Amino acid sequence: MDDHSDTHARLSPYFINSLTSCQKTITKGHLIDSNDKLYRVFPAFSPLYPEFNLGSRIIDIFPDCFSFNLASREKNNNKCYQQLDELTLQSSSSLHTAIVITDASVKKDIATSISHVHIHNHSLTKMVHHAAYIMSTEAELFAIRCSINQVCSKENISKIANSIHATKKIFNSKPHLYQLHTTAILQELHWFFAKDQNNSVEFWECPSHLKWRLHQVVDKDSKSFNLQPILLS
Repeated sequence: MDDHSDTHARLSPYFINSLTSCQKTITKGHLIDSNDKLYRVFPAFSPLYPEFNLGSRIIDIFPDCFSFNLASREKNNNKCYQQLDELTLQSSSSLHTAIVITDASVKKDIATSISHVHIHNHSLTKMVHHAAYIMSTEAELFAIRCSINQVCSKENISKIANSIHATKKIFNSKPHLYQLHTTAILQELHWFFAKDQNNSVEFWECPSHLKWRLHQVVDKDSKSFNLQPILLS
């Protein structure tokens, strides 16, 4: 068995040692030597980006630049409703603030993520994306990723969604399924906060049962998508 493994190690073109220096330089991503896999040695999780390293995380560098506003579990939460209305009113008269309302739904294995972007003196911006065979959390993260990219020229961003669950994944440095999107979002946020440390992002939770008007519109749009079969000629 050992002889076979040694022979395989010498002949396989996929080992890291078989790469030239130039190939190693241009190779993107974390390299795992297939020799480790051959001997059943699987390395522990290694962060791919500095955003996941202790001391380099968003929560370590910019702890005061973002906040979470959770809604009460009460069905009639008039206080939260009023806060969201006041937030919208204040933002509507500010040139430096953007309100982003996102939602996601899955229907017949098709995920729909949608964002409505409200900016003073601008018409409503809608972004809709569809993807097959992904979970709603991934769709929600993709909506966050796209919307932050659209409004990063502003100083203050208020992001509103019916659940804060997907948003919290962004700041979770432990291994999880959605790190492709959370890494991209963290890089956007790092650039946004580093540009001006007065910049801020507020994450607001707006449960569906609250029936807040602006979120109801987004929620309706995310659920109104109907997959139409395409007939090939």
